[in-house]
Amino acid sequence: MDGSAVPVGGADGHEGADRSGQRADRIFKALAWGAGLLIFAALAAVTLFLVLRALPAFTGDPSERSSALESLSGGRSSSFLTYVGPLLFGTVLIAGLALLLAFPVSVGIALFITYYAPRRLASALSAVIDLLAAIPSVIYGLWGALLLVPAITGFWSWLSRWLGWIPLFAGPVAAPARSAATVALVLAVMIVPIITSVGRDIFAQAPRLQREAALALGATKWETIRLAVLPFGRAGLISASMLGLGRALGETMAVLMILSPGLTYSVRLLRASANQTIAANIAAQFPEADSMGVATLVATGLVLFAITFLVNYAARRITAKGGDQ
Repeated sequence: MDGSAVPVGGADGHEGADRSGQRADRIFKALAWGAGLLIFAALAAVTLFLVLRALPAFTGDPSERSSALESLSGGRSSSFLTYVGPLLFGTVLIAGLALLLAFPVSVGIALFITYYAPRRLASALSAVIDLLAAIPSVIYGLWGALLLVPAITGFWSWLSRWLGWIPLFAGPVAAPARSAATVALVLAVMIVPIITSVGRDIFAQAPRLQREAALALGATKWETIRLAVLPFGRAGLISASMLGLGRALGETMAVLMILSPGLTYSVRLLRASANQTIAANIAAQFPEADSMGVATLVATGLVLFAITFLVNYAARRITAKGGDQ
């Protein structure tokens, strides 16, 4: 014997392990591809459903379409564009105002949790933020309708009295204040946890070496955040904002329970019966709509779907450009 030893299993064992690993890799790759394609399939299915169900609102009998639109709008509209226009305007107005109110508050909370709060307080605040993000929208609607609306009417009246010369705050303010401003405030409270949660995780990942270098050069804590943390988290904050905006655009129950609806292009945020959103209008009109009315409502939902898609697409482009810089 030459004294050399052959390992147990020999080359056949290694080849079997290689084949097993390759088989597992192929299975995992197939599952990953399937999961990715499932997203496209779901998006295509939703789009196809909306298009097919909304088609009668554009190609059906003109008299039936006109009758359905007059019924849905209370006689104020006889064409789809004049019907969906104020709804789209109200949706974008309320959601945009909610984002405008929520974004600075969310960034401030996220920075406080990450860099200023003691560890125990930061842990408690993080748990509260995560809990607020999980609260159903109907609970926010109940809070807004039963508590916030009566409580904030006096403040809106005061604001209109002193700043009524600005069109946004022009009166009169009805009691209770079921206006776009009140709804936007409730939606802002709803999306603050979403933006804060994402922003907190992004700020925590800011490069430690950059922060320490800024501090070593004599920068204050705020200067360090402004120079090293905020630029790093810019793309992530845009994505977080779009997540919050997406929820505000599609919110139904809270808007339905608070807002006094109207079909106008009014920017007077404190007036009731001036604006309405697409989602809340669908929920309010759907139970009593006939077949053509349902098709019309689905068509407005298709418009909301397209707007949401475009907003997210724009956010992705902005995020990609921010990452390339």
